[in-house]
Amino acid sequence: KGKQSGRTVEIQRLIGRSLRAACDMGALGERQVVVDCDVLQADGGTRTASICGGFIALHDALTRLVQSGSIARHPLHSFCAAISVGVCGGVPVLDLPYVEDSTAEVDMNVVMLRPVSGGEARYVEVQGTAEGLSFSRGELDDLLGLAERGLGRIFDLQSQLLAESPSSR
Repeated sequence: KGKQSGRTVEIQRLIGRSLRAACDMGALGERQVVVDCDVLQADGGTRTASICGGFIALHDALTRLVQSGSIARHPLHSFCAAISVGVCGGVPVLDLPYVEDSTAEVDMNVVMLRPVSGGEARYVEVQGTAEGLSFSRGELDDLLGLAERGLGRIFDLQSQLLAESPSSR
């Protein structure tokens, strides 16, 4: 009936929060940027894929604004990426496809920023749920460590894909 579901709105808000966290909103100025995330093959990880791809699209759009002289400097101060982790059959797993995600004992999405200028990656959001058994602090730490390693690989790939790093000028 033309109304978005609560799930759709929650996903949109997560993507927006994540991308805004990587941006100096003052440097962006009074602009609205719409990032449309169409997931062509949904096999789990749609939120995380949208954040990773959305960051690349946002970077490209803002780079064009800098190149055209519409804004003085690139507003992105950090790379932004997300990944899922979980526990399947008692084993920590990175980047769960739907078959694992739908049966996982623990399911978690992790969003992080890595500053362009170097330095420690920082959390934007952690969404974790015990689907069956609860999990311990040690298990949580293991999952966050696994997510950080996976996100480090994604940040490295993002760095290679972008012709110019944001805020490096």
